[in-house]
Amino acid sequence: MKIRRPWMINAVAFIAAWLVRLWIGTLRYRVETLGPEVWPHQVGPDRHFIYAFWHEAMLLPVYHFARPDIYVLVSRHADGQLIAEICRRLGFSLARGSTSRGGVEAVRQLLRAGKGAHLSLTPDGPLGPRREVQPGIIYLAAKTGLPIVPVAITCRRAWRLRSWDRFIIPRPWTHGIYIAASPVSVPADVDRQQIEHYRRIVQDSMLRATELAERWAENGGTRDEGLGAREEKVISMGAGTSEHRG
Repeated sequence: MKIRRPWMINAVAFIAAWLVRLWIGTLRYRVETLGPEVWPHQVGPDRHFIYAFWHEAMLLPVYHFARPDIYVLVSRHADGQLIAEICRRLGFSLARGSTSRGGVEAVRQLLRAGKGAHLSLTPDGPLGPRREVQPGIIYLAAKTGLPIVPVAITCRRAWRLRSWDRFIIPRPWTHGIYIAASPVSVPADVDRQQIEHYRRIVQDSMLRATELAERWAENGGTRDEGLGAREEKVISMGAGTSEHRG
């Protein structure tokens, strides 16, 4: 059943936002940073970032990270209005469109928002391929001057949908794992070759952080000190500010 009437969208969004808060509010979180402080509650009002996390994990951040100084990009596909209303009711600010589908207006909105707020994107969305960073986020970082923070989000126990992204629905009272790698700064004058270079840096950092987060999740939400330290150093070094070498 497609929901198109405004009053139905508002009603469903109200109920969905309430259920999400109730459901995700049961989770216990472990939040880790592998580089400098980058989480919204840690940095001052004059420091902003682009947070990048996989499309499959969209549901997990909404309880602790929904705030008006974080703009999320919501696609203009058929169900986008409902998703937008849910995000709005949860407390996010919105930009509508897609950086990978000619969303010129969406990019303009994000460029304006990036002057005084954080941006949050799923660089493999809205339709994949799964866990593959699209170049739009690199372009956005170059134009806004905001560093990209590769973020891994997972949980110990969850259901996985049979969708292209294997969307995560966490089980109640499980452990949520958040890992932020070191931010990646992109020069303003990048060319096409350099965009691919930085795209790979962000993707590799996200994949490594995701692997580490999933390992911690397997350990019951606790850190694997024997295996994690060496990998954390690799992730942090790999995600640092990089210079392109032609």
